[in-house]
Formats: sequence, structure tokens, C-alpha cells
Amino acid sequence: MKHTFNYIRTALACALAAVALGSCDDRKFHVDGTISEAEDSVLYFENMSLDGPVAVDSVKLDADGAFSFSDKAPEAPEFYRLRIAGQIINLSVDSTETITVKASYPSMSTGYEVEGSPECATIKELALKQIDLLRRVMAVERDDAFGFDLTRDSIARMIEAYKHDVKLNYIYKAPMRPSSYFALFQTLGNRLIFNPRESEDDIKAFGAVATSWDTYHPGSLRGRNLHNIAIEGMRTLRIMRNREAAQMVDASKVSVANLIDIKLPDSNGAERSLTQLKGKVVMLDFHVFGADGSTKRIMQMRDIYNKYHARGFEIYQVALDPDEHFWKTTTAALPWVCVRDPQGLQSQYLALYNVQSIPTFFLIGRDNTLQKRDVQIKDLDAEIEALLK
Repeated sequence: MKHTFNYIRTALACALAAVALGSCDDRKFHVDGTISEAEDSVLYFENMSLDGPVAVDSVKLDADGAFSFSDKAPEAPEFYRLRIAGQIINLSVDSTETITVKASYPSMSTGYEVEGSPECATIKELALKQIDLLRRVMAVERDDAFGFDLTRDSIARMIEAYKHDVKLNYIYKAPMRPSSYFALFQTLGNRLIFNPRESEDDIKAFGAVATSWDTYHPGSLRGRNLHNIAIEGMRTLRIMRNREAAQMVDASKVSVANLIDIKLPDSNGAERSLTQLKGKVVMLDFHVFGADGSTKRIMQMRDIYNKYHARGFEIYQVALDPDEHFWKTTTAALPWVCVRDPQGLQSQYLALYNVQSIPTFFLIGRDNTLQKRDVQIKDLDAEIEALLK
């Protein structure tokens, strides 16, 4: 009898679990409301995917303008829009909420009301700011009193003021919020207002939101996309800096042996200079301790250091980690010279040494002469042995 009771209890638990799983799969969010003065207009409900707008549903509005849409609840914040012709209302959804929108056509883009989602209300604020910026830019462009230079400079100042406001009051204030993600992709015409291919400050904004999404929405497609955009922006700016550095290198950074010196503080705050290691064979290494694979690489470097240090081999390692405390804690037991550049991946030394990827290392001879970089080395032990002779 007891065996039968246990069997029934187990079967009941499984059945309840199956119902629970099924209900999770059926979780939906809802968007409803009214668009007045739009009888016979088609209202589209679209998902703003990374590949562009994707139609989810549509309805031909009656005289009362009522509509109701629903879709599967997303696993991470997702973006949608309501659209009639060129009039658009942007929305953000991150769970099973019900969002209610009331508007009147043809001014629905600016005159709508939204309830049920604080994020959608914040996105409305940002959308209105963007529309106002566009209006002011167009007014300057149409003003015949402005010459070319004055028009360009005036528009540039307006855009910078807009970006400062949005970064300070939205993006950096709450980088984990969908509205901050939305702000990064606002445009003026076909141009991004925040352009990581042109501005280091804009890269930082993308990086801040990407890092927060890693924490609050780990593994999300949009989080990975933010990282890719930031990395591509850094790569583009680094190429530009490398070209500039190739044309002009500060003579104070070059030793008599034509080695570009590096002077940075170690974990104790003492400034350590690369050229002060003259007389030793040096591995100059650029590294990010927070990156994947760091621990394995450091163990390999420790083996090399232990093998050759007594014969005059040294490592001068430049860490590019943004978190100083993490760097100090991680490197406390390292026996070689480890310094940190607070500029991180925007370090001037990456440009001066034409570093295209991280990690990267160089070998330097006893006379402070740069010998080879990692991509030129097939047998590291043989190269170190040759330099130690």
C-alpha cells in the first residue's frame, strides 16, 4: 500500500512539473490600447531584431481604434514598435507585462501615452529628445544665415550636448536598463548619434552597457552584439592611431637603441621602466587578466620564466584590465615585472607597438633592441636561447 502511495505521489509531482513547464513555455506579454483618428489604417506590431524590423502581427483599425497584440515573453529585454506608415511608437518588453498605449494619428509618434512599463516611458523620453534634436539640426541646415563652417560647428555642438545629456542621465546612470541600450542606437537620418567607429567616448558608452548586460542578462544575443560593436570600434580607432603614430612618434619615448620606452606603475605604485631592464633578455607582454584563457597562459609564462630567469631572462608585462583591484589581486604572486595601464584597450602603447590583438608579446635583446614579435616566432625556447648567449 505504501509503495502504491509513493508511486501516486511521484506521478502527481511529475504531472505538476509538466504543467509548470508547459505554462512557462506559454508565457506571453501583451500590448493593447487605442489609436484614434486612424480608421481603416493598418497598425503593424514589429519586433526590432538585430537584422531589422520583423512583422509580428497587424490589424486594420476600426472607428474606435482599439488593438491588442501578444507574443511569447522574451528571455532577455527585447524591442518592438507600433507603426502606421511612418509614425512609430517604440516599446521595450522584458517579461510578461501588459503595456497599454493610447495615441492619436497622425501625431502618434510624439503624442502617445504609455502605461504598464517604466522602461517604455523612459524610451518615450529619449524618443522625444531625439525628435527635438532632429528638429533643431534641420532648422540650422535651412537657415541661410549660417555658412558651411558655422552650420557644421553648430550641429556638432548640438550633437555633443545631446550625447552628454543622454550619457549622464540615462546610459551611465543605469546601463543595465533597456532604455540605455535603446539610446545607443538612436540616429540622425542614417547616422548613429553614438558612433563607436569615430569616438573613444562612444566606445566607453557601448562598453558600459555591454558589461551591465553581461551581469543582468548573461548570454543574451544583444549583449554579445554590444561587445562586438565595442571591439570593432576599438579596432578601427587603433588602426587610425597606428597610422598617426607611424607618422609621428614622440622622441622622448624612444631610447638610443630605438626601443619605445614604457613607464607605468606596478601594483605597489612604483613606476617601472622597460628600458631599465637593459642587460636582460626581455619578453614584453600585453595582457588582459580578465580575459578567457588568461590563467592557462600565465601558467605557461611562469614555466618559461622559471626556466630562463636565472640566466638573465625577464618579463615586463603590461596589463590592460579596467578593474585595478582585480588586477592587483590576480597578480600579487607573479615574480616578474607587471604594470598596468589605466587607459586599458585605449593605451597609447598599443598604437606605438602596433598591437593588433591581445594577448601579444615581443622579445627584446640585452642591448634594448626589439628583436621579434610573437607572430614571427615559431620556436620560443630556441629564440630565447639564442638571445641569452
